[in-house]
Amino acid sequence: MAKQIQAIRGMNDCLPDQTPVWQMVETTLRRVVASYGYSEIRMPVVEMTHLFQRAIGEVTDVVEKEMYTFNDRNGDSLTLRPEGTAGCVRACIEHGLVYNQERRLWYIGPMFRHERPQKGRYRQFHQFGVEVFGLSGPDIDAELIMLTARLWRELGIEQYATLQLNTLGSSEERAAYRDALVTFLEQHKESLDEESQRRMYSNPLRVLDTKNPQVQDILTNAPKLSDYFGEATKAHFDGLKVLLDAADIAYEVNERLVRGLDYYNYTVFEWVTDSLGAQGTICGGGRYDGLVEQLGGQATPAIGFAMGLERLTLMLETLEKVNNLPSAVDVYICMAGEGTLAAGLMLAEKLRSDRPQLRVMTHCGGGNFKKQMKRADKMQASVALILGETEVAEQKVTVKFLRDQGEQQTVNTSELVTLLDKLGE
Repeated sequence: MAKQIQAIRGMNDCLPDQTPVWQMVETTLRRVVASYGYSEIRMPVVEMTHLFQRAIGEVTDVVEKEMYTFNDRNGDSLTLRPEGTAGCVRACIEHGLVYNQERRLWYIGPMFRHERPQKGRYRQFHQFGVEVFGLSGPDIDAELIMLTARLWRELGIEQYATLQLNTLGSSEERAAYRDALVTFLEQHKESLDEESQRRMYSNPLRVLDTKNPQVQDILTNAPKLSDYFGEATKAHFDGLKVLLDAADIAYEVNERLVRGLDYYNYTVFEWVTDSLGAQGTICGGGRYDGLVEQLGGQATPAIGFAMGLERLTLMLETLEKVNNLPSAVDVYICMAGEGTLAAGLMLAEKLRSDRPQLRVMTHCGGGNFKKQMKRADKMQASVALILGETEVAEQKVTVKFLRDQGEQQTVNTSELVTLLDKLGE
């Protein structure tokens, strides 16, 4: 017997009993971004490796340790996308979408990182992202945060999500602060953990994001990035906070929030939750005003965010926010007897044409009515339509309500659509 082939570790199947949650989340995401006037963009899952090296930063964990990179038959180095922003920026530059233009875009799809799989974090994972180009003021920063807040309300989890906010200032301000931070860290090098020592010179701001309590205590006395801000940075951040206050969106200013990728500047934010155990991020983003130019385009202000759908669906399930999802079937058609199979299939097609919103399944494979009714109930159908030889001869159908919606009755097929319409009222 051949050895059974299994999925690659950290790359999971989404089974039929799981997909309704995903569909509900994806439908909500699409509805909300559409209400803000955003347009969808779809990028390839494979890009040239140097795109991510240039965009994300060669000394980040993603590029150093987590990317799935390989050479194709032409010898080109290709990478499965570990995030969406770089590919979106590349597409916008390549197709002239952002040159002297404003764009508000969104995307959804799989990303890939070779990291240790854990609950809610996998090697193939799915992200929903939004990217905005051509707007430099705090108003668009506020709109993106308002959009995410609306998503939490629509999903019923707003009380479990906390907004953390910070500004990283300009690249010049960060460079000056970087020197001061490195000097401070050098004075405490022996007390830093191995990861912080490694990051101290390659990416010192990431040390601020450490989860090590001992290093966090050391950082209490570290110089503050805010001490290096000029008037423009302060004005932008103050303007954002004024708009969030006006929208009644609560936030915590977290001066150690730096995000994990090199391209961020000015506003950064994360929505965090402790409903999954230890505090975790369910959405994060910020400004990256230099990235378009860095990748070969004209200087263009930009901001975006992304959220992992595995973690979001896990959060919804943990909080029991997905108990009333619709079944896959509204109407199940049962048939037995001579001539009923063709009549049932044609009736199903007519219902689908007359009422496209109805989910209609016909029973296939034969069997008596008892067996078919069990199948209808297993599919959680609201209604079973029964066609026997008598019903076909008289052009009628028997309607059996499976969810306590009424008494069983037999009606003319011409009256069926009207009856089913009343069920949805």
